Amino acid sequence: MSRKVFVIGLDCAEPSLIFEKWRDDLPNLQRFSNLGVYGDLESAIPPITVPAWMCMMTGKDPGTLGIYGFRNRSDNSYNRLHFANSARVQEPTLWDILAQSGKKTIALGVPLTYPPRPINGLLVGDFLTPDTNSDYTYPSNLKHEIREQFGEYHFDTKDFRTEEKDRLLADIYTMTHQRFDVARYLAKNKEWDFFVMVEMGVDRIHHAFWKYFDTAHPKYEAGNRFENAIHDYYVAVDAEVGKLIETLDEDTTVLIVSDHGAKRMDGGICFNQWLIEEGYLVLKEATACETKFDVNLVDWEKTTAWGDGGYYGRLFLNIEGREPHGILPAADVECVKAELIAKLEALGDESGASIGTKVYRPEEVYAHVRNVAPDLIVYFGDLHWRSVGSIGHPSIWTRENDTGPDDANHAQFGIFLMAEARDFQRGLYSKPGGGERKTGLSLYDIAPTVLRAFGIEPPQGVGRNSIGSATDAEDVYSEEEEAELARRLEDLGYL
Repeated sequence: MSRKVFVIGLDCAEPSLIFEKWRDDLPNLQRFSNLGVYGDLESAIPPITVPAWMCMMTGKDPGTLGIYGFRNRSDNSYNRLHFANSARVQEPTLWDILAQSGKKTIALGVPLTYPPRPINGLLVGDFLTPDTNSDYTYPSNLKHEIREQFGEYHFDTKDFRTEEKDRLLADIYTMTHQRFDVARYLAKNKEWDFFVMVEMGVDRIHHAFWKYFDTAHPKYEAGNRFENAIHDYYVAVDAEVGKLIETLDEDTTVLIVSDHGAKRMDGGICFNQWLIEEGYLVLKEATACETKFDVNLVDWEKTTAWGDGGYYGRLFLNIEGREPHGILPAADVECVKAELIAKLEALGDESGASIGTKVYRPEEVYAHVRNVAPDLIVYFGDLHWRSVGSIGHPSIWTRENDTGPDDANHAQFGIFLMAEARDFQRGLYSKPGGGERKTGLSLYDIAPTVLRAFGIEPPQGVGRNSIGSATDAEDVYSEEEEAELARRLEDLGYL
């Protein structure tokens, strides 16, 4: 049993870089792994920020949460969509469960915590917060204290898809240093039993700078001036992690985790363009120029399926009796799914070489399937290729991203490290029983691990997905905020 537990979340931190390639350059993370246990942490399906972090904080999968991405279908109509937010999370989080035992929590930047809901402790909203004019903390006066101590708070980097690499790199460092400063301040000056923070900078630097260091990336150029950008940033994060652990009470168990990893992006598959060419998607009028996909362009009386763009593909079927103009008979759904899976998994690159696409059926990978799930989940090229939703492309293959520059995609495995703060603070470099690299670790193991560290037996289903009360929730963004959020998410490649 621990008196305190601290979870350091590094969004998108890649295990091959931390545990292998740059292990000797990251002394704090290396020493921490030698003092406890570590390993690759399997993410959710899909391995994206939303919903992965909330899957970790609830021990429930996306189907059980009824959240499949940043933007989800509100019903079976073609055009009603909503953005995921804290109001959509209907399963109890770690801090909800801990509060029942009187434990206080500080949550800093955990995705899907905006707008802030009351907790037994303190909360600072995530990167989906519209701006600092919003009430992004609980209690609300905490934001004034943060501004007084640290100036304007940085939820995320701005204008992410850019060729202004120097400016972006500086912004990432500014955000990261401030987030760790805020974490140390809150950890030192506020009362808490459980503290969880998530830093987004690792994800941002991967997407913006991966091609500059990865020699296997199709756009890598030897000797470029950003060749060490990601390495040097990892070194800076390692230093921040070390400083943070040094400030904690010695009776603190520390977990360092990521929601997913990262890998090079070879290109994109124009998902809807492929569906058009295969005869599943029919437009009212053909288009010869690149156009953003719009449901109003579709001839629904002739369409069987359509897809979404993003780091993974979501495919929806136009089913008779389910969608307003559905044409696919319910009796044929499984046959068409099998046909699509076979075609997608056989799809190669421009030369016909296999790219290793994987397709999942939600009902086979989730304990429950709530709200409106995609009919199929597609990992193009096992996530070395992204899903491009726009139409009018001359080819279904593209080496350019339709939403702006992006060098990396998400990988299925992130990082896990766990050790005691006291061992780190005493200057130990290893200890008997430490340094074990575990296998078979899952993102869904985190919530039970935290609870058991407090001597609390996890409620039934936590970590293995129990039936909860996923219900519809009101939208919390204004029309202007939704438009700005859509722009930001497109900029980040999530839509």
